[in-house]
Amino acid sequence: MKKIAIGSDHAGYELKEIVKPFLESKGFEILDKGCHSLESVDYPDFAHPTATAVENNEVDFGILICGSANGVSMAANKHQNIRAAIAWLPEIAALAKQHNDANILSLPARFVSTEMAKEIIEAYINTEFEGGRHGRRVDKIACN
Repeated sequence: MKKIAIGSDHAGYELKEIVKPFLESKGFEILDKGCHSLESVDYPDFAHPTATAVENNEVDFGILICGSANGVSMAANKHQNIRAAIAWLPEIAALAKQHNDANILSLPARFVSTEMAKEIIEAYINTEFEGGRHGRRVDKIACN
């Protein structure tokens, strides 16, 4: 069974709670890194633990959700070997995985419907990294 770390801030909380059972219905085990209510919180407090779980291979990949997806992606991408990609359409999610080997999918809760979020996630989980010339490029991303 594949395992996913998921995290959100208050703006992404409701969408996170909707996509968790959606992912479980697809056979994924969920590691919920918070937040756990609509109370205002700071997105890095949830983006960093999610990214750390991906970085430490505790999970197969991560999903982060905030209002625009920018904040959580910026925080997650501070981690070496994390490639958090913002997707607002299924095609963007598929390309992020196929060409960039994105290991965290970031969703903008204020800009996608529930149904679109599920389509985006579906595209992401059903796409494989292409490798080849894209692998060479991905290898150049990290600042070691």
